[in-house]
Amino acid sequence: DIINDGEYAKATRRAVDYGAWASYIYERLSGYEVRDLDSGGIFAMSKERRDYAAFYAEDPSVAETVPARPRAMVCTGAVRYTGHVLVQRDLANLGAVPRDRIFVTSVSPSSIEALQPNQHYATQDEYGWAVADAMREEYRAIADAGYVLQIDDPGLVVLWDWWFARDKTFAEYRRFAQVRVDMLNHALAGIPEERIRYHLCWGSWHGPHATDVGLADVVDLLLQVRAGAYSFEAGNVRHEHEWAVWRDTKLPAGKRLIPGVVSHSTNVVEHPELVAERLCRYAEVVGRDAVIAGTDCGLGGRVHPQIAWAKLAALVEGAAIASRRLF
Repeated sequence: DIINDGEYAKATRRAVDYGAWASYIYERLSGYEVRDLDSGGIFAMSKERRDYAAFYAEDPSVAETVPARPRAMVCTGAVRYTGHVLVQRDLANLGAVPRDRIFVTSVSPSSIEALQPNQHYATQDEYGWAVADAMREEYRAIADAGYVLQIDDPGLVVLWDWWFARDKTFAEYRRFAQVRVDMLNHALAGIPEERIRYHLCWGSWHGPHATDVGLADVVDLLLQVRAGAYSFEAGNVRHEHEWAVWRDTKLPAGKRLIPGVVSHSTNVVEHPELVAERLCRYAEVVGRDAVIAGTDCGLGGRVHPQIAWAKLAALVEGAAIASRRLF
């Protein structure tokens, strides 16, 4: 019922590309250049990669295994948005489909900050605010065209594992994350909340995710984001249990949840009855009119296309079953 463009405009670098949702921005921002990083790069401090070093060294299915000499887009100058023609091309490609039924994805400032190291600004916060100012232009272009804007923001939570979990306190992480929410809200200023969806996830790589921060520990930050709907992982074995968070957390009036009820994390195709059970569980705690069926993350590149289509079919069938039970 609610679709997007499949992110076909976001160029992939290889057959399996977990990063296309963010790397598309490389050609839309100035102030960056490709540079070699120290060994380990942006993942060097990851607690999960230390705790599960043998897995990351040996499992061929992990497409994000860090090379010995990683390279990355590095911020080396003032960040400015230069993608005006490209974003308008993306919007024009959507054609005549009713715009209130389409969402267009855009990467969050904190996720850019996470993936593109800073070698220009005096502080990390100064860098983050500059990125937020730049991304305002893409967000506004999508909203002004009449489409629903979806902010993709794994950076808010994966940075706990990447930058904090090994040697910093959770309080330090929370202070950092709070500022990133403030940056995002600054970038979203002036766009009606009902035209914004916010997608929070823990990254889509096929790893253990044993060091993921819990939803209960960040749900208050999630609800501070100026959005009318919140999309999050709820269909995989690491986060499915977190539906219970919403028994103790009041969803503000007029807001909606978009729990993932089929997952990118497994090739097993969810049974439609399981999809329906998951949706009904959420409806029981936040109300049937406040739930939209979704996917954990984007499926492209994470499972085979045949599996992705089968999961989407299960999503549709399961949502229909849930609707009959609830309405």
